[in-house]
Amino acid sequence: MAVFSIAPPTSEDEVLARVQALAGLPLGQIAAHLGRRMPGNLRRAKGWVGELLELALGATSGSQAAPDFPHLGVEMKTLPLRADGRPKESTYVCTVPLTGFDICWETSWVRRKLSRVLWVPVEADTGVPLSERRVGMALLWSPSAEEEAILRADWEELMEMVCLGQLESITAHHGVYLQIRPKAANGRALCEGIGTNGEPVLTLPRGFYLRSGFTTTLLGRYYATGSFSER
Repeated sequence: MAVFSIAPPTSEDEVLARVQALAGLPLGQIAAHLGRRMPGNLRRAKGWVGELLELALGATSGSQAAPDFPHLGVEMKTLPLRADGRPKESTYVCTVPLTGFDICWETSWVRRKLSRVLWVPVEADTGVPLSERRVGMALLWSPSAEEEAILRADWEELMEMVCLGQLESITAHHGVYLQIRPKAANGRALCEGIGTNGEPVLTLPRGFYLRSGFTTTLLGRYYATGSFSER
C-alpha cells in the first residue's frame, strides 16, 4: 500500500482549507486515501490519529522540537471527544526540561508550542469503530492575554518547583490550566533530574499537559456543544 506525501501548506489559509475539507470524514476514508493501514485499536498506536492528520495536512516537523508547521509557526493538536462533545483527556504539550532549564516564559517551549494552535476535534467514543470515527471542524487559536497570563503563572510555579528539586512534590492538582505529569512508557524509562539538595537524581520523564477543563471551555466558547452527539 503506497503512502502519499502531501506538500506543506504555504499559509494559514491553506492549512484551514485543508483541515476544513476533512471535517465530517471518517478516519478510515482518510487513511485509505493516504495509503495508511488502520490499526486494530489505539492501545498500542496512541499517536496514530495525530500522525494520520499530520500526513493529511502536510505537517513536516515529525518528532523534531518544532511546531508541526514550522514555517508557519503553527502547532497541531488533536482533541479526542466523547459523544457529548467534551474532551476525553488532557492534551500533551511538550516534555518538561528537568536539567538545563529555560527559566524565561517568553522563550519557553511551552509558550512557543501554544502561541498558535490548530485544534482538530476527532470523535473518540469507544462505541464507534476506529475507522468510522469522524473529524470535526477545526479551530486555529492563539491564547488571549488573560489565557496567556494564567498559562504563564502556571508555568512559572511549576518550573520553580522543578528548579528547586521539588519534582516529586508536584501533583496533578498544581496549575490552573497547565499541569505536569509523568510521561514514560514504563517505570524503567528514567532520566536525570535535580534532587532537593541540587544533586543529580534519576526520575521519570515528565510532560506539560493542558487540563481537559481548559479545552472544554475553549470548545464551548467557539462551538455548539454535542459535536458528535448525533450520528
